[in-house]
Amino acid sequence: MNILVLCTGNSARSILLESILSHCSDGRICAYSAGSKPAGRVNPAALAQLAAVGLPDSGYRSKTWDEFATLDAPVMDLVVTVCGNARDETCPVWLGAPLSAHWGVDDPADVTAPPDAVRAAFSEAYTRLRKYADAFMAEPIEDMDRDALIAHLRKIEGLN
Repeated sequence: MNILVLCTGNSARSILLESILSHCSDGRICAYSAGSKPAGRVNPAALAQLAAVGLPDSGYRSKTWDEFATLDAPVMDLVVTVCGNARDETCPVWLGAPLSAHWGVDDPADVTAPPDAVRAAFSEAYTRLRKYADAFMAEPIEDMDRDALIAHLRKIEGLN
């Protein structure tokens, strides 16, 4: 299953979820991430969080979603947005046929100091995203028909 994780900057939340889905799915998922307004770099605190939980912390880059809108791009089965509910945050919308889900998490990149607060914000974001991903992967997603998968996604969106 190909999954595209979208947020605005593609520097923190979407990188975390890309890693979780790719590396914790036992090969069931190939995850990608992108942003509508990419920051141009991955937040070092996101990479530190991945390393802290034993996931790969290299090979990621902040990129535009335009890379996934070309004819030679992988075909996506699911697009997940991870933008939080912040009043001033714009969450991208992906047009087309893939299924979609919203697993909103506040942006840990908004916390810039002190270092303990930054680590705590990234740890909290990782924990929430991992909860969504684990719930998603707990079911036989590759065997579900479209309606069952939609129902499963809606149930996950209700998690807090």
